[in-house]
Amino acid sequence: MARPRSPAGRARETHRRLAEEYPDAACALDHRNPYELLVATILSAQCTDERVNMVTPELFRRWPTPEDLAGADPAELEEVIRTTGFFRSKARNLLGMAAALIDRHDGVVPAAMRDLVALPGVGRKTANVVRSVALGEPGLPVDTHVGRLSRRLGLTTETDPVKVELELNRMIPAAERGAFSLRMIQHGRRVCLARRPRCGSCVLSDFCPSADVPVRRKRV
Repeated sequence: MARPRSPAGRARETHRRLAEEYPDAACALDHRNPYELLVATILSAQCTDERVNMVTPELFRRWPTPEDLAGADPAELEEVIRTTGFFRSKARNLLGMAAALIDRHDGVVPAAMRDLVALPGVGRKTANVVRSVALGEPGLPVDTHVGRLSRRLGLTTETDPVKVELELNRMIPAAERGAFSLRMIQHGRRVCLARRPRCGSCVLSDFCPSADVPVRRKRV
């Protein structure tokens, strides 16, 4: 195929190839419902998904619903989530989020972006995770991997995650934005690493403006 030259063309081809490379890409945070995913995503700030998955089983055993969490003892909650880092601020956000769900939404996680980002501890990234993974709504979460790959691929020059999201939204169909983000994250974790990207084994290297792949010279 012809090498895509525009950001939109590279985005489409990236989406197509990564869909083939990672057909089963899924959210790495363990959850059974939108409430659990919302809690886990709040905890994932500055923390690995693996660590969050070690903490949430006990959290959900003690506080399985927003009503339970809203009534949690702050000190007890802090102790349960301590290993995720920034546990005091995260505990405040979780308690505030649970109370807001009850007061404003009858304990149900809302689907509208404006309602989600109005909850304590919830920004656009968290809202997009919940919308796309748990609620079946359009959402393109931009984490460090998605931002890094988008800039390396020349899809954007923006560094602000919200601006990156808005630019990518114009290139990726609404129904496919969540899957696109998950596959970019997988590729960022496995191949397009932050410090030493593995361009030689990257399925996007032939059109990536940042690729560092040695040119094979023909033998004379």
